[in-house]
Amino acid sequence: MSENTVPVFMHIDMDAFFASVEQHDHPEYRGKPVIVGGLPGDRRAVVSTASYEARRFGVHSAMPLFKAVSLCPNAVFVRGNMKRYSEVSQTIMDIFADYSPTVIQMSIDEAFIDATGTERLFGPPQVLAAKIKERVMQATGLTVSIGIASTMYVAKIASGFRKPNGLTLIPSGDEEKFMTSLPLEKVWGAGTKTIAHIKNAGIRTTAQLRDKSLASLTTIFGNCTGTFLYNAMRGNKEMKFGDDPQNRSLSAESTYEFDLTDRYTIETALMQLAQTVIWRMHRAGVRSKTVSLKIRYEDFTTVSVQETSDSPVANADDLYERCRRLLQKKYQDGRGIRLLGIACEKVESKDLPSQGELFNSRNEKLSIVEKAIFEMESKNPALKLRKARLIEAEQNTLSHHGRNG
Repeated sequence: MSENTVPVFMHIDMDAFFASVEQHDHPEYRGKPVIVGGLPGDRRAVVSTASYEARRFGVHSAMPLFKAVSLCPNAVFVRGNMKRYSEVSQTIMDIFADYSPTVIQMSIDEAFIDATGTERLFGPPQVLAAKIKERVMQATGLTVSIGIASTMYVAKIASGFRKPNGLTLIPSGDEEKFMTSLPLEKVWGAGTKTIAHIKNAGIRTTAQLRDKSLASLTTIFGNCTGTFLYNAMRGNKEMKFGDDPQNRSLSAESTYEFDLTDRYTIETALMQLAQTVIWRMHRAGVRSKTVSLKIRYEDFTTVSVQETSDSPVANADDLYERCRRLLQKKYQDGRGIRLLGIACEKVESKDLPSQGELFNSRNEKLSIVEKAIFEMESKNPALKLRKARLIEAEQNTLSHHGRNG
């Protein structure tokens, strides 16, 4: 990329993804409020995704299911089918890959595309976005919303600007104008506690926030939060997401619209991230001995920790247990978590020779079973094979899937 080339990033969100898949697969659900996450009476269940019809009743993701039942008792409640959602997600991700070599999948229902320099092949960014939307609809019957901007951060916000089935282009140079047109609640990454702190400081609009100096913001909010807000109002030009091409890592992360504080909830979120990363490793045919964990607290303080073992990660259970150990080392009990991310660093081909691990028969057997399941599902996506230990996690999905969808 030349110095004068303007970056073009697209952030693509699948609209109310889990609920939309259910409505597509079950025509009798269409036009009705659909709530994915559990059945009335399920213990610990929370709303994973609510259809737009359910949102009119005030139902939103991460809401305790019993509250959703009280708000919308006549909704269609389903526990969800993560295998089916993963299958549809992969179909959509494959479409994205036809238009750019750089597709950064952030989660099952969102991705960034680096569309810089693709205009000669596919036309202007908004034309390319329209093509992607059309192909997704043809292949899956679902809609996606797309934000286009010169920074990933602004593209992320823009994708939620005209949902569902939205398309929003923020011209290069208009990033600050766009940010100052938003209400404070739309500053992505700032949770309810941060917004309350901003308002308590007498700041009522994003324009007022933009006018504050970095020194003023860090004095009021502390270094981490103040620096984040200062950069956010300028489009967060340096903020990057996804895998590190220099380090050759595979990662997954989720930002939560509510703070995670309960250990059970946090470990459930880790389990889901581990499943995402291990499946991507199977697909890429790679292995890794180094696992890292990233934690971002409610005040934007971000900490990370990593561990390198003598043997490669064997399977999803193994990856989850390694991440859980890292959590025990680094997490400060009681602090609210805004973001969790895990990564397998320094990945290498599985075909390279590797020294065997002594007494690893259980991990080896689990890995063989897991690989067989992956290969069977790749050949026949209609198969619904799942590990029993992940069923409860699927029923209690706590990530951001569909929160703006």
